[in-house]
Amino acid sequence: MAHKKGAGSTKNGRDSKSKRLGVKCFHGHKVQAGNILIRQRGVSFEPGKNVGIGRDYTLYACVEGVVSFKKKKKKTCISIVEFDESTKSVYNYFDELEFNYKKMFPN
Repeated sequence: MAHKKGAGSTKNGRDSKSKRLGVKCFHGHKVQAGNILIRQRGVSFEPGKNVGIGRDYTLYACVEGVVSFKKKKKKTCISIVEFDESTKSVYNYFDELEFNYKKMFPN
């Protein structure tokens, strides 16, 4: 038999604000220098070429270009491919054709 009543209402009722973590710019998105790519806790995603990392492990673009995701064993590496208007297709830094830029973004 319980000797205390279940009066936990004053001890409950708290909740933390969501931290809005996750990917902000996905593969193929065009970004400007300084755009936040990913907010994370720890290094789940590693910075690649033209990507900087903040003190809270936020990944951001260092140059204007197109976001490229590449899987390396268990980690995902994120790079920014600088886009030259004279070329019609974008190649990532691993020499594989990623997509036809003009077909995806017809503007």
